[in-house]
Amino acid sequence: MEQSEAANRLNFLKSFIGKEIEGSPSPYMNWLKPVVLSAAPGSLQFSYVVRKEMTNPYGTLHGGVTAGIIDDLIGATVYSLGLQDAFTTVNNAIDYFAPAREGDLIVAQTTIVKRGRSVINLQCEIFLPAKDRLIAKGYSNMMNIG
Repeated sequence: MEQSEAANRLNFLKSFIGKEIEGSPSPYMNWLKPVVLSAAPGSLQFSYVVRKEMTNPYGTLHGGVTAGIIDDLIGATVYSLGLQDAFTTVNNAIDYFAPAREGDLIVAQTTIVKRGRSVINLQCEIFLPAKDRLIAKGYSNMMNIG
């Protein structure tokens, strides 16, 4: 069952390559409006345009939205594996390196660092391609909750 479910979930994501995702099971992802750049088992790459409602009073990407992008994309990465059990975030550790501003295109990419039986450790890097700059990097542990 895991393989066919993984294929279904991965195919759903791949169907949006080059397009804004719609109908995600994550309402937050639908609000973020990412464009899928690539989708492979254990690794996703999405782009986002920083909208006004994603910024702080200084006009830069809000740290909470950055954290939300990281958490949401890491969750989608685990979802794409097609695992029968549900997983939830145990922790997030995020380093912020540079700002992004309203109108900027940012790219986020995930990878699995280590996959155990009950915990999967993943990372997500967010780049500002126009400036070839890493703006944030986060790690998260996702725990099997059955």
